[in-house]
Amino acid sequence: MGILDKHQVLEKNATLLLVGSLLVVTIGGIVEIAPLFYLQNTIEKVDGVRPYTPLELKGRDIYIREGCYTCHSQMIRPMRDEVERYGHYSLAAESMYDHPFQWGSKRTGPDLARVGGRYSDAWHVDHLTNPQAVVPESIMPKYGFLKDRLVDATYIEDRVRTDSLVGVPYTSDMIAASKADFAAQADPNADTTELQARYGAAAFKGGKDVNVANFDNAPGVSEMDALIAYLQVLGTMVDFSTFQPDKSR
Repeated sequence: MGILDKHQVLEKNATLLLVGSLLVVTIGGIVEIAPLFYLQNTIEKVDGVRPYTPLELKGRDIYIREGCYTCHSQMIRPMRDEVERYGHYSLAAESMYDHPFQWGSKRTGPDLARVGGRYSDAWHVDHLTNPQAVVPESIMPKYGFLKDRLVDATYIEDRVRTDSLVGVPYTSDMIAASKADFAAQADPNADTTELQARYGAAAFKGGKDVNVANFDNAPGVSEMDALIAYLQVLGTMVDFSTFQPDKSR
């Protein structure tokens, strides 16, 4: 009996084929996953990467709620055309505090992994309010209503604490000060000393100070404030002018 004849035994017996398929998938999964348990660290540590501030975290939730991830990826692949268009390829460490990550594979619009600091806050306000006024060929919906929705920060402390439970290194001090830090980042007249001490350059090696502004230039902390705060931090934590990949791995 040749090898093809032996394979026909599997093809003609549904139960045997199912058992064989499960066995192959199990072995393949073990081969791919098991080695990760023996590595000291599966993600290269990179200076500057920090957890999101409470306002940025709220903006990220709005980004996901509005389905922005369905048209915009946050993953620049190490290919010449992508790097030349968007910037340095994405590092795993940049998404280490994302739950869930926003890598994606579909781009109806451009990749946003390095959008932070590329445009002014006013540009983002105009773009979110009426995308076609800024980019005529855009098919992006209008999100001007976000400016009229004030953010309810009642549960922001619980939101930060939840991320800490899944490994994001928020300290007890960060959690306790969540509401204060949330309000301070959107108020350029506020005392942000404590906010910067928790999330700024002094708190994280190689990091940068938190971007503090009234992002939509309107009274109160709106959902647009939070969303722009999130967009403006994307891709800005790592200083790629000094970054050197770990070649020992």
